[in-house]
Amino acid sequence: MLNRFEPKSMSLTPYLFFTGKGGVGKTSTACATAVSLADSGKRVLLVSTDPASNLQDVFGMELSNHPVPVIGMKNLDAANLDPETAANEYKAEMVGPYRGVLPDTVIATMEEQLSGACTVEIAAFNEFSSMLTNQELREQYDHILFDTAPTGHTLRLLQLPTAWSGFLSESTHGASCLGPLAGLEAKKTLYEDAVQTLSDSNETTLVLVTRPDDSPLKEAARASQELGEIGIQNQLLIVNGMLSSVMEQDTVSSAFYGRQVRALEKLPEAVQQLPIYQIPLAPFNITGIEHLRHFFDAPEVSLVQEKNVNPSLVFPLQHLIDDMESKGIRVIFTMGKGGVGKTTVASAIAVGLAERGHRVHLSTTDPASHLSHVLEQETDNITVSCIDPKVELERYKQEVLEQNKDSLDEDGLAYLEEDLRSPCTEEIAVFRAFANLVERSSHEIVVIDTAPTGHTLLLLDATEEYHKEIARSAGAIPAAVQHLLPRLRDPNETSVVIVTLAEATPYYEAFRLEQDLQRASIPTKWWTINQSFAVTDTMDPILSGRAIAEQEWIQQIHKASEGNTVIIPWESKEVVGYDSLKTWTEVVSPNEV
Repeated sequence: MLNRFEPKSMSLTPYLFFTGKGGVGKTSTACATAVSLADSGKRVLLVSTDPASNLQDVFGMELSNHPVPVIGMKNLDAANLDPETAANEYKAEMVGPYRGVLPDTVIATMEEQLSGACTVEIAAFNEFSSMLTNQELREQYDHILFDTAPTGHTLRLLQLPTAWSGFLSESTHGASCLGPLAGLEAKKTLYEDAVQTLSDSNETTLVLVTRPDDSPLKEAARASQELGEIGIQNQLLIVNGMLSSVMEQDTVSSAFYGRQVRALEKLPEAVQQLPIYQIPLAPFNITGIEHLRHFFDAPEVSLVQEKNVNPSLVFPLQHLIDDMESKGIRVIFTMGKGGVGKTTVASAIAVGLAERGHRVHLSTTDPASHLSHVLEQETDNITVSCIDPKVELERYKQEVLEQNKDSLDEDGLAYLEEDLRSPCTEEIAVFRAFANLVERSSHEIVVIDTAPTGHTLLLLDATEEYHKEIARSAGAIPAAVQHLLPRLRDPNETSVVIVTLAEATPYYEAFRLEQDLQRASIPTKWWTINQSFAVTDTMDPILSGRAIAEQEWIQQIHKASEGNTVIIPWESKEVVGYDSLKTWTEVVSPNEV
């Protein structure tokens, strides 16, 4: 039995980073830790660095880039480092001193150079670094907690200081796609101090949050190893959502308990030596101060109503696939909060279409993808790919250098090669690969398992900005990039399937995602509720408590989707392989599972 995680009785460092695979409960764990420490008399600041932050949903209040007191709490402040706000403030800081001094044409060039998604990344990191190295802030609080983004984004965020300091120390020309390097050069000391603080075991602890399942445990091990390699050695592991006892006559409860035991028996070697703690599975949604106060406790459950889902509210996945086929949709995205099952749903849709005789290409743009684990091998009708950022970066750099070798002299090529070493080049390379992926829809159906919401939106919203950047670097805009926006916005060609859980935080994030997609004129129709206990026959008190809590959100999702809702029951066995995925597309009614 693992030790219970009890923050108020532990000796914790001033800085705590909560990270892990999307959907494992990072935000809930970070918020509950902050509340526990504040209740014990510690002065606490909780900061989100996630582009798709959910802090405002948990606390039920609006948050900004600047710390504000949490309503209903003493000793606790919170801030949400919104990347877009940070980018606007960063651009104003960079350009402001030159207005009225330099010609308007020069100002316009500076603003254009600072318009890309890479500026959003570096601006958010500036905010993060400033908080991490601000001595006045450090003296104001006993603990500063960072609720970081899903692991892929976190790794990029924490590796940026090393990448940028390396790039800046080598740069001699004074300009890059991020704008005048002088502005970044002034930040070198800040970045170095941030790296030093992250690497100091007396100052910083990396809290790896996971679930007792194979995939998030592997992701936690990967994050532990990679972050350890860049100097963050002080780590601990929290296994969230442990079912402490089993109701043996209940098949769902037995299967749930058995799966978590088997997963922990295969604990990856990279995390076996870490201090490991557990948090029990909660029978309620983690929103509001009182629920956060009981998050670490063994829950007491009193069922006051029966779980009863109206079957007319939801459809099986087969219905969604039939609808996509009848409308001739060629590009299908699965989007939603990390950890809700986008990869599995995307794979099941691909299998369902292949079973109907269509040629399908299944791919992912998620840096933390486990697509090959879900669909173990290709078939006659399904091909599989993954956009690997490092591979795409090298391919793009070689392509740009090859295109320009005859038109630039030696100094020009040296400058171009230096410019391509900037970290934002990777974003451009991934975007190019994404455009090429969508281009395949002319001869096969393309199903794309996308990255967690914040990264996805940055990728899609950056289309027009990348047009400019690609033209600058490569000299011409490829046909695939020219075709991309019209394809994404055509409801006869593209459809987004929003994947969520019947819980508050995934629902709110999915709802905001749909609004953002509508503003970008990208069509959505279907919502898929994954891993639902409400359509199982469990009588286990904890799991039934979760099933009852789901009903409110099933109603909300039915309303948001205008009746186009798919529901997938919690599965007793991990859904891996073609045959398992195929059964998802053949279920007639969710209540018959």
